Amino acid sequence: MAAEVLAGAGARVVIYDRMPSLGRKFLMAGRGGLNITHSEDFDPFLLRYRERSGDLAAALQAFPPQAVRDWCEALGEPTFVGSSGRVFPKSFKASPLLRAWLRRLGSQGVEVKLRHEWRGWRSDGALQFATPEGEASVHADAAVLALGGASWPKLGADGGWAALLSARGVRVAPLRPANCGFDVRWSDVMKTRFAGEPLKSIALTFEGRTLKGEALVTTNGLEGSAIYALSAPLRDAVSRDGSATLTIDLRPDTPPDALARKLSAPRGKQTLSTFLRKAAGLSPVAIGLLREAGPLPDDPAELAARIRNVPINLTGIRPIERAISTAGGVPFEALDHDFMLRALPGVFCCGEMLDWEAPTGGYLLQACFATGRAAGRGASEYLKSRDLEL
Repeated sequence: MAAEVLAGAGARVVIYDRMPSLGRKFLMAGRGGLNITHSEDFDPFLLRYRERSGDLAAALQAFPPQAVRDWCEALGEPTFVGSSGRVFPKSFKASPLLRAWLRRLGSQGVEVKLRHEWRGWRSDGALQFATPEGEASVHADAAVLALGGASWPKLGADGGWAALLSARGVRVAPLRPANCGFDVRWSDVMKTRFAGEPLKSIALTFEGRTLKGEALVTTNGLEGSAIYALSAPLRDAVSRDGSATLTIDLRPDTPPDALARKLSAPRGKQTLSTFLRKAAGLSPVAIGLLREAGPLPDDPAELAARIRNVPINLTGIRPIERAISTAGGVPFEALDHDFMLRALPGVFCCGEMLDWEAPTGGYLLQACFATGRAAGRGASEYLKSRDLEL
């Protein structure tokens, strides 16, 4: 995005990437359908970025969700709004969009150098790169760093840039997993019988916030969209206290008294699992989860209350390498309004390497796009203000 803006302003632009091909995490994001942005109104959209909403507001206003959709359309990939409000290309894939995007960058004169791993600066200010042919250096009038976070490092971003910036006087907040899963000390039965099973149509509650969605039982604990949406406060609580108790409502659309009446029916010769499946509409994995919380009460009202409020103790955070995204990074206080590092004039930062986080649903890519364009505009203005040749 930064390259596109700079090339459009007439600058000579070279993209350096450590990997053998561009956009590997972008392609990973589209593996199950590329959720490129979200269609909700801008004010609630902005609040998804939590305490960094104000810092991102100008960049997102300059390149809002509709602008992303128009940008896709111009690349020959029209979009549609899904039932949840999420926006997808009609092809549903990332690869056609990426191919069209790279073709357009090429037509703008943007050069791409692959297998170039950035290693910081030389003493004369030149950018240093490690390449298969050996060390290389580049003197640039301006540099935009879009180095990503530390999740899925095999796709190219491993957070190694943090030490390079810290050495140059840039404060970097520790990188932490975001949109991540959590550890639970499951019983052997839960691990062996239900790992990989989804918990559908549930509601999760933590610290007074409740949301509906789905979760996935894994060998290690819990993952899934509903877990990710609560991952920031859950992560902070586990980091602070060593554990956190999440409550799961297995039947959020059934009033407790109605559920108690169903559970008051004669059980006959049915096993308890069969009875819960038929009377309460619980899936086998939901029944397994219910049993994890301890012995089940015999009283129908108490059992209904348990079904509506299952406590699950989260004992750890899944590794950052497996997280969808990253929190921490370069704080906005280290940047000026053009996304330039105050400590390093002519060096701009954007994307996931900045200290912000957001839930899944198109918000992550949207902010990466918007900050990329903001950094590109900032670099362009920097060059113009110094009468450097574009």
